[in-house]
Amino acid sequence: MSFDDQLGFGFTEAPAARRIWRVGDLVSAVRATVERGHTDIWVEGEISNLRVADSGHMYFVLKDGNALLRVVMFRMQARLLRFKPGDGMQVIARGRVTIYEQRGELQLSAEFLEPLGAGALQLAFEQLKDRLAQEGLFEAARKRALPQLPRRIGIVTSTRGAALQDMLNVLGRRHESIGILIYPAQVQGDAAAAEVAAGVNWFSQAKSSKAGNVDVVIIARGGGSIEDLAAFNDEGLARAIAASEIPVISAVGHETDFTIADFVADLRAATPSAAAEMVVESKHQLAEHLAHLHQRLARAARFHVLSAKQQLSELSQHGAFARIQDVISRRAQRLDDLVYRLAASYREQLTSCHRRLDVASTRILHFDFRQSLVQNRSRLEAAGEALLRALRALTAKRYGRLDQLAVQLDALSPVKILERGYALVFDGRGELLKDVSQVAPGETIAVRAARGSLSAQVVRTDKDQK
Repeated sequence: MSFDDQLGFGFTEAPAARRIWRVGDLVSAVRATVERGHTDIWVEGEISNLRVADSGHMYFVLKDGNALLRVVMFRMQARLLRFKPGDGMQVIARGRVTIYEQRGELQLSAEFLEPLGAGALQLAFEQLKDRLAQEGLFEAARKRALPQLPRRIGIVTSTRGAALQDMLNVLGRRHESIGILIYPAQVQGDAAAAEVAAGVNWFSQAKSSKAGNVDVVIIARGGGSIEDLAAFNDEGLARAIAASEIPVISAVGHETDFTIADFVADLRAATPSAAAEMVVESKHQLAEHLAHLHQRLARAARFHVLSAKQQLSELSQHGAFARIQDVISRRAQRLDDLVYRLAASYREQLTSCHRRLDVASTRILHFDFRQSLVQNRSRLEAAGEALLRALRALTAKRYGRLDQLAVQLDALSPVKILERGYALVFDGRGELLKDVSQVAPGETIAVRAARGSLSAQVVRTDKDQK
């Protein structure tokens, strides 16, 4: 009963229609209402329970006293962070408030994150500096000395910046004949770190080639804010400098500016102009240095010569040298005697050879070659005739013996026997018939006479039957 009924007024009110929500519809409606009212929110708190999924999305909780707010930061936004978030870090997050329908939880979809107090760039700088220092990339032991007088210098910088012109002016003034190879690269912006690292890698890989061979590389950029110099605080660039096979000079910013590239490089220059002065000595300084070295070399040479002369003089007065000199004199006298005897022996042998040559020449002059030639020809002809007679006699004897053997062979020939009336009989297999039992009646036999052959057939006779 309503209040009016109780008072007796008699008024009645119809009950309101009841709406029943599905859970998903209600959560979706609330999420739409919340998102419309909280599209760009800045929230300050402490990071807790940070988890980075394999997909690259970041999940954590922002705490403030007893209040908690779940935060999700998707991969596309997380990869743009310049620092590495961690538990316990006070941060300011910017994003939109939404509701995760599967769990019905309120959460913040963060699009930007920065540390509270120090800026994101400064924090990222300190984190990267500490990590690389622990790896030993800043150790002085791994840094290489610069060449005293490089033949060619490689410069990685922007071709439109004033830093390049300052360096070229300094290098041209100090030593105009030095070679310079420029690798153009952006020195500010998102692509700057990758382009500068590509320049360092190119010079390192082209070390063995004639076109890209340099003795030292300078990374140069003028001054600027920490945002302008952010490209030189990149980890990829730092590792490219550390892996370079060529000494690298970092000349980034002004004297008060420090970057990660400065700590990793083999040498840091306060400004690009200072780098140009450090890498090349002026021609006047080189000339003075060479003259000074020449004077030192001349003084050292004179000192060593005088010292050697003094030592030689002291040693020459020693008694051992006198005895050595006496031995040398006796050996020299013995050598002279041997040389004289050797020369006399050579002269005697030469005189004897001359005498023998004269006797041989006289004999040759008195010798009649034509008479000797006639005599040798007569002896040769007589010997030839005797040899011819002997060959003829031997040939006649051999022919007689051959005729005799031919007669004997003819007498023993089977054909000769056949001419006396004999014949050879062969059976059907072509074998010589020696016994009549080898053939049977009716079998064909072959008969060979002295002149010609014939075939016959075996017949049995009465005598054979008996």
